[in-house]
Amino acid sequence: MSEEKSLNFIEEIVEADLANGKYATITTRFPPEPNGYLHIGHAKSICLNFGLAKKYGGKTNLRFDDTNPVTEETEYVDSIKDDVRWLGFSWANEFYASDYFEQLYGFAVKLIEKGLAYVDDSTSDEIAAQKGTPTIPGVRNVFADRTVAENLQLFTDMRAGKYPDGSKVLRAKIDMASPNMLLRDPIIYRIKHAHHHRTGDKWCIYPMYDFAHGQSDSIENITHSICTLEFIPHRDLYDWCIEKLEIFPSHQYEFARLNMTYTIMSKRKLLQLVNEKHVNGWDDPRMSTISGMRRRGYTAEAIREFCDRIGVAKRENLIDVGLLEFFVREHLNKIALRRMVVFDPLKIVLTNYPDTVEMLPSENNPENPEGGSREIPFSKELYIERDDFMEVAPKKYFRLAPGQMVRLKSAYIIKCEDVIKDAEGKVTELHCTYLPESKSGSDTSGIHVKGTLHWVSVPHAVTAEVRLYDRLFKVEDVGNAEGDFKDHINPDSLQVISHAYAEPALLLDNPDDRYQFIRKGYFILDKDSTKEKLVFNRTVTLKDGWAKETKKA
Repeated sequence: MSEEKSLNFIEEIVEADLANGKYATITTRFPPEPNGYLHIGHAKSICLNFGLAKKYGGKTNLRFDDTNPVTEETEYVDSIKDDVRWLGFSWANEFYASDYFEQLYGFAVKLIEKGLAYVDDSTSDEIAAQKGTPTIPGVRNVFADRTVAENLQLFTDMRAGKYPDGSKVLRAKIDMASPNMLLRDPIIYRIKHAHHHRTGDKWCIYPMYDFAHGQSDSIENITHSICTLEFIPHRDLYDWCIEKLEIFPSHQYEFARLNMTYTIMSKRKLLQLVNEKHVNGWDDPRMSTISGMRRRGYTAEAIREFCDRIGVAKRENLIDVGLLEFFVREHLNKIALRRMVVFDPLKIVLTNYPDTVEMLPSENNPENPEGGSREIPFSKELYIERDDFMEVAPKKYFRLAPGQMVRLKSAYIIKCEDVIKDAEGKVTELHCTYLPESKSGSDTSGIHVKGTLHWVSVPHAVTAEVRLYDRLFKVEDVGNAEGDFKDHINPDSLQVISHAYAEPALLLDNPDDRYQFIRKGYFILDKDSTKEKLVFNRTVTLKDGWAKETKKA
């Protein structure tokens, strides 16, 4: 009997809240800012918020915190919705912070009326200087003494567009001596004459994130507002706004964000990689974006399993990306169709095989008995991998060598009889014989060989481009590495094989199928593929070879 999984600290809070009647049901939210594509760190938050609601019979809202019109685009909104759906989740409601601009404006007016907010004409540098330091209290300027009526009129005029960007801000009036610097009269509204992706040019003042976030949670009756640890200092302002506005008391809880080796989790830095052409777009398979991982062939099931396994903690730590790759391999091993593809071909001619074609059956996936089989054409001319042959072989070399025998996968045992070379001495062709009685599934030869090679029939081979992706960065902890993070980009993160040779079954498969190219790794068809040219992306290797390579280095 398997041991029941223990609760994480947020689940303990939720269960206590439900048990003591604090809430009849829970409501969570996933609140991305639409200023970039989601990455694997967001996947952890998605799985947590949607998973909690599902486990405890609640609901999750998808809310776009679109309060900064300069950086936000509809393209990002659409990509975020695609990613959440692909991960396997459905939201109860789709909301936008911009839906609440009128209410948020009203909340700001209420604070002004209570004497808890004022319009400040200071420059950003002056405001920063007046805030003091963690050990020196801040000081208020003369603008903090404006009357309620004056502040209401100025705020109305700000909304009406009477002032240029940066000329005035609205600040909450809290405590300039607070040990929490974020409570030293924080800015809650700024002037920004910019076109908004949803509200157009209706507004020229926009709420700051810290002002919009808690109130948006409250408007939606969010019971458990789950953020990452960097928002701990923001919680005091979150609670202050809710208390002073006397609105639904949403509460914020913080957990450790996902930090992963050889990976960056910053939309700003990811955008830099895209804009500076270090990668080919947000969905480049080397990116840590969900869309990049999807294009690379990662499965939603593997990502969900990974997020579940790493759990929810209160302390930051660095997770090995190899763990994510492990779950990807585990899932793909169960579902991937086995196919034979030769990357660096060496031609062999079976001198005693007839000039006919034989169709040989082979399992699609030995891990899945219900996966069926396909037929592979076999002829007297075949391709094998060049590195599966060695002219002068050492002892315990079980692949092909002069006078040595190997088995061809799902086919016959063959023996290398002659080596053909060109004028420069390069091996161009091998002449071999096959044992007719050694056919896989009905072998009566009595010969046992230790090596099994994959192969492709030359006249039936389908040409394909294969993109071998590896980790984008060379250092484990990219975020804390010295110098510019781009200095640590792995120059070998992409290797392109322009002319690989594949068995023809790849022409018949579903574009969404996952493959194990036998002895090579796991692959998926890329969106760049056409009927004339197949393009495959390597998802992961069969084993984690990266650790061995880094130890060598």
